[in-house]
This record gives sequence, structure tokens and C-alpha cells, in this order.
Amino acid sequence: MKVAPAVAQNVRVAVRDKNPSTQGVTMLAVFGFATLATFMVAVMRRWATAFVAIISAPVLFAVIAGFGPRLGDMVLTGLETVAPTAVLLLFAVLYFGVMMDAKLFDPISKLILRLSKGDPVRICVGTAVLSLVVALDGDGTTSYMIICSAFLPIYKRLNINPLVIATVAAMSLGLISGSTPWGGAATRAISVLELDATDYFVSLIPSLALTSVFVLVVAYVLGLTQRKHVNAAAAAELAAEIKNGTLHAEERATWRTWVNAGLTILLLVLLITGVAPLVVLFIGAFVIALVINYPKLHTQGELVKRHAASAVPVVMLVLAAGVFTGILSDSGMIQAMADALLSVVPTSLGGLLPLFTAIIAIPLGFFMSNDAFFFGILPVLSESASQYGIHANEIARAGVVGQISHMIGPASAPLWVLLGLLKKDLGEFQKFSILWIVGGCFAFIAFQLLTGAINLTF
Repeated sequence: MKVAPAVAQNVRVAVRDKNPSTQGVTMLAVFGFATLATFMVAVMRRWATAFVAIISAPVLFAVIAGFGPRLGDMVLTGLETVAPTAVLLLFAVLYFGVMMDAKLFDPISKLILRLSKGDPVRICVGTAVLSLVVALDGDGTTSYMIICSAFLPIYKRLNINPLVIATVAAMSLGLISGSTPWGGAATRAISVLELDATDYFVSLIPSLALTSVFVLVVAYVLGLTQRKHVNAAAAAELAAEIKNGTLHAEERATWRTWVNAGLTILLLVLLITGVAPLVVLFIGAFVIALVINYPKLHTQGELVKRHAASAVPVVMLVLAAGVFTGILSDSGMIQAMADALLSVVPTSLGGLLPLFTAIIAIPLGFFMSNDAFFFGILPVLSESASQYGIHANEIARAGVVGQISHMIGPASAPLWVLLGLLKKDLGEFQKFSILWIVGGCFAFIAFQLLTGAINLTF
């Protein structure tokens, strides 16, 4: 494993040195935590929109910390980092907008309805099942769009809170996509710590399975809470349609339906196999879908204008998230926060570093980009753990726990697509989901300890 010797030495000194000055929280860490707290309070209390808060909070504390002259460079660095993602999301939103207009996912929605018989508990559990399955492709944007396309019409018809979709989908994506070796997060951990993917993953499978069951339980409980909100008239009408078979009287599929289905399946296959960058695949798929479904020039223009209302806010927020992470990373606040958290671990408890890594991954994963955490923080933690004979595989497994909380944090680009589809704001979603998300993180930690994916030594 390669890690800067000076950085690793500083961390070891911070852990072992009993001098209060090295154990205290640095001013940079204070500014970093203040930035995070200000952002969260502003959006959850609805004092500012997410776009305003995610830019103004880091700018404010960077200026206070004396980084005013360097703000321009920090912002540009952050924007350069997220620019490909912003373009990807733009064309992904447009592509799936075409597919939604073509009602490509209606059969999935109707199948769930047939099996659920209008019961919100079954519908919510069905949401969790589909979320866990589609999360295997590793792409958050695609997963969210498929899930929302299949379930959002059902939720609206029965008056089920769509934030249930968001919560269950975020937990599923963070767990599965965030932990599998072909998912972006775990891939970073495996590469930076120079691990064998099989060794990393095999021991993680039992805890993944158990945490997936936990997600299903959460979906069940959320479904129970929604029973009292269900529109009784709509539920009765739905039950009658299911009983009479009129619900499944579908329109006859046209050649465009089959082409759209084939194009979407091909896109997913290419996404998984990684034959080309995601942004290239979505640009190409959107162009093909546009020509097939809207061959006339004026209808193509109308389609783009119609879905721009959903695409532009998503792109704006992704770029704003780039400003947030750029300032926190280049100012050193992120590293200072990590060092401050690590400094509280006494030497005698060094054998608990896998557990400590998993716990601090929850807040760090929430507001940090995956690049910053897995390339900047995880190697330092792993180097420190190696001093106690702890294998890097355990630190990697512990580190991916934070991917569940990452799914509801400002640095998660697909999150903005999800909120756009549901027409909900960030503060509202975080307030609804935070306890379930944190519960999922701690369940994952507990199951990793139970199955031996991570171990504690004293």
C-alpha cells in the first residue's frame, strides 16, 4: 500500500502523543465541521435552498479561515471534478425522460400492483426488492430512474409518501452498489489499498445479505406507517380493477416499444461491462432514442424543452456540490476533520480501528466525495491500522459502510436526480430518512462484526 510517509507518521503521532495540543481539534477541523453543520441546518430548517446553502456555507467559512484569495482556484478545481458527472446526469435525465414518455416501465408497475393487491406494505417491500436488484448495476442515476419510473405512479395514485421510495432506494443503492467490487466506491478502496477483489468481497457477502434483509424490514415498517394515509377510494378502485382484470388491459406494443426496451437493455449491459465512459453511452443512447421516438424536428425540440425543467436543476446542484467539495478538499478542512477524529483513538484501543473506521465513515461519507474519502482518508486509516496488525481488507470493508449515508449527502450526484424525479427538496428528504439511514449503517456494522468481515482485537 502506498501512502505518504509524512502523513502516516503525523497520524500515528496524533494518536499516540498525549500532548493536548496534538489531541485538540484544529481550527481547520472546526471550520470544516461548522461548514457541514451550517449546511445541514440551513437545508433541514428550510432557511435556504440546497443550491444556495451548498455554495454559501463553504465560501463563508473559507473566507473566515483566510482562504479568500484562493477561492477561485478551489471552486474551479471542484467544478472540473464534477463536470463529467454533470454532463452525464443531463443526458441520463433526458434519456429516461424519453423512456418515461414512451411508458416503457409501465409493465413493471402493473406487475407490482397485481402482486401487491393495493396493499402499501407489499408495495413498499416490492420497492425494496427492485431497488436491491437494480443496484447491482452500480449506477445510481440509472437505478433511481428505473425505480421511480416503476413505482412513483403507484405511490401517487394511493397517496403513499414518495419519500419512502427515496429512503428505500438510497439504502439499497448505498449498500449494494457501494460495497460490490464493480461499484465505484469499493473499486476505489480496492485500488488505492492494492487489494485482491475476491479476498475483499467474499467475506463481505454474508453481511450484505443480512443487511439486505434489514432493508426489507425497514420497507415493511414504512409500509405499515403508510396504511393510514392511503386513499381509501383509490385503493377500492384499484382492488376492483385488479379483480376484474381491467388493470392489465395494456395497449398493444409497437415496434418502438421493442426498440426502446432493447436499447435500454443494451445500455445497461454496456454500463455494467464498462466498454465506454458513461457520459458517452448516455449521449449516444439519447440521440438514438430521440430519433426513434420523435423523428420530426419540432417534436424533438419540444421534448428537450419539456424535460429541461427536470435536467437543469439537477446539473446546477451537481455543479454546486463540486464547489462544496472543492473548497473543503483544497482548503485542507476534510483532512483536518479526519485527523481530528482519528486523534481521539488512544493507543491502547488501536485494535478497534476497523470499528472506528466504520463509525466515522458514516459522517465523512455523508458530506465527502468518494474520491476525497477513499483516496485521501482511507489510506491514512489503513496505514494506522497496519501498525496494529490489521489487514487493509478490514479497513476497506469498514469504509464502505459510509456509502449508505453518502446516498443522502450533498456530494452524491444521483441524489439530485432522485429528488428531481420526486419533486422533493433535500432538507425534507434528509429529515424523513436520516434515522433509517443511520440505522442501516449501524446494522451493516453489526452484521460485519457478527460475520467476521471486520474484527476487534484488544
